[in-house]
Amino acid sequence: MIAIVDYGMGNVASVSTAFRKLGYEVEITDNKERLQKASHIILPGVGSFQAAMEEIEARGLKTLLRELAEQKPFLGICLGMQLLFTEGFEGGRTEGLCIIPGTIEKMETELLLPHIGWNALLAEGERNPFSPFTGKHVYFVHSFAAKTDQAYVAATAEYGLTVPAIVRKGNVYGIQFHPEKSGEIGVDILKTFLQEEA
Repeated sequence: MIAIVDYGMGNVASVSTAFRKLGYEVEITDNKERLQKASHIILPGVGSFQAAMEEIEARGLKTLLRELAEQKPFLGICLGMQLLFTEGFEGGRTEGLCIIPGTIEKMETELLLPHIGWNALLAEGERNPFSPFTGKHVYFVHSFAAKTDQAYVAATAEYGLTVPAIVRKGNVYGIQFHPEKSGEIGVDILKTFLQEEA
């Protein structure tokens, strides 16, 4: 069973539909026992970093999510990816889940923000499972982006600056764009995550 973390700020319906289309049993929950029984953890998110962390802490999920990230395949999507990092500055400086080292900062670009639309991925490296998606277009909606060591970056996109589009640390993955809104390419990227950590 794939568990989608419900903390009141995720686009949980469309994300769950994407995984169900792949044939997986999906449960949307903030119940600690159900999360612990899941094979995979999905952390979606729409909104501000500060508000999201406040909700996660209010539901007593922060410590549990950090523990689950050490035990199971774990995927953060959009804001959920950003929450994986050490701290964010949207809404004020706020500690994140501290799973991947780095910060979430407003994008320094002359282009319009938020960044809304389709951009091509660049995924380099022979052992990079996402390299087949180089040149494929996916759908972004964001104004903040990760600043982290290149060792954690599996794919990037360009929007007046280089944006980490997919990050990875061990069995923890983060996707800045919306795979559930990126058509067949998005579905194939989710499938790659599931196959990598099946």
